[in-house]
Amino acid sequence: MFKKLVVAAALAALASSAFAADAKGFYGGLDVGMNKVDNLDGSKIGLGTFLGYSFNQYVALELGYRQLGEWHVNGGTVKLSETHVSVVGSYPLNSQFDIYGRLGHDNPQVDSTVPGATYNHDLSGGFFGAGLSYKFTPTISGRIEAQQPTKDSTNVNVAVVFKF
Repeated sequence: MFKKLVVAAALAALASSAFAADAKGFYGGLDVGMNKVDNLDGSKIGLGTFLGYSFNQYVALELGYRQLGEWHVNGGTVKLSETHVSVVGSYPLNSQFDIYGRLGHDNPQVDSTVPGATYNHDLSGGFFGAGLSYKFTPTISGRIEAQQPTKDSTNVNVAVVFKF
């Protein structure tokens, strides 16, 4: 009986170390989400991409770019995009689920076009987010996250992440 318990514990340790072994390294991914900006009607679909490096299972550094959407206002167009860098802190709930939060710096770009004129605005500042990650395999995971890129905008997205 004791031998079976030792063998089961050893197998459990090996299985958990297989998931822990992939915690360090580069990863990248794609996301799609809904973006809402105060004072602009409706939510818009946005697309993004990101590249990161996990130092361990708890801390990563991530760079990203996202098209937040295009709104039509008073005969003109408002387009929003953002680039960001953030520190992502994760906490594993079990071998497949992690919760995480991010804190970083982003540079939202607003391009406004009205008949006869174009305006560009940089809204550089801090941003934060929180989400849940699920490992489908040791190299492929999915995540859902809510972010606040600026004080008057929110983004909720789903992403697929590939570790390499």
